Amino acid sequence: MISRVQLATAPGYDFRVGSRRDIDRLRSELEELFDEAWRSPRFSSRRCFRPAVDCFHTSDPAQFVVLVELAGVDLEQIAVTAAEGSLWIAGMRRRPRATEGGQVYYRMELDYGRFERRIPLPEDVDEAGATATYEHGLLKVVFPIAAAREPGPKVAITIHRER
Repeated sequence: MISRVQLATAPGYDFRVGSRRDIDRLRSELEELFDEAWRSPRFSSRRCFRPAVDCFHTSDPAQFVVLVELAGVDLEQIAVTAAEGSLWIAGMRRRPRATEGGQVYYRMELDYGRFERRIPLPEDVDEAGATATYEHGLLKVVFPIAAAREPGPKVAITIHRER
């Protein structure tokens, strides 16, 4: 069996292993991709709603911002939770009820139904300080960046011999 290190250094491969955090983030994104692939019936006529997401840092003020496109979703149908280093957004976009005379579709491109998105958060965000706003179908979740801990003075630690 080829180890990860051998694969990363094998001729013809341009694969650099970053920090453990980079590997964990890649694993998390792959798990989300496969989880969504199994939940969403790709090979049937029924499709699932998957809102688009943008994430970015700002420097002044220092924040991590998540924008989620939720056009047509009632605010009461949205649940937002931050836990264990991830932002969870779940809800339902309902198809509008048919008019009294009935509806005959000529084109159906809008997706409806339940949705759930998990966005891994950077380690430096303050989950407890998050705020969210919802306007014109756009959910905006803002996380302040936690203040970096200042390194304290060096402290000598005495070593005692066990007896």
